[in-house]
Amino acid sequence: MSDGTTIRRAVSADASALAVLKRRTFRETFVDGPVPIEYSAENLALFERESYGEDVVAAQLHDARRAHWVAQAGDGSLVGYAHVGPCKLPHAEARPEHGELYQLYVTEHCQGTGLGRALLDHALDWLAEHMPGPVWLGVFSGNHRAQQVYAARGFAKVGDYGFKVGDQFDHEFIYRRDGD
Repeated sequence: MSDGTTIRRAVSADASALAVLKRRTFRETFVDGPVPIEYSAENLALFERESYGEDVVAAQLHDARRAHWVAQAGDGSLVGYAHVGPCKLPHAEARPEHGELYQLYVTEHCQGTGLGRALLDHALDWLAEHMPGPVWLGVFSGNHRAQQVYAARGFAKVGDYGFKVGDQFDHEFIYRRDGD
């Protein structure tokens, strides 16, 4: 990228920095940012520990069925990531052999730079090669910007479910893009 930011496949040594980035971007989006959701401190702490703990991220990085890409700024800091793997969404047509985009986030200051689109390209290319067929994702029902991005890339809403954060559930939409 023109500002010195590069995208590369995440490696085991990234576990700590990636865990920090995952917590940061989740909070920037859903706690402090454009799509605020009220979480109790207990629910947020539990979710972050179970989803973004360094041990959890390290295990994901060692799972050959999953892939992560990180965007690394010129100063070495991580400013975005994408995470994919076998589909685990609760939809009657979803299968584990289908691919799922689990997460796609960039830091607040990198929003609108094309970095998210580039990360999405890497993720979709990998899924097309390793898990051909439909690609699934879950997106918060109030995150209209993300929904527009996914719709522009051929995803369509096919269902909804409750995404667990601690003991509360966020209303999420299930999107699918059929294989090429």
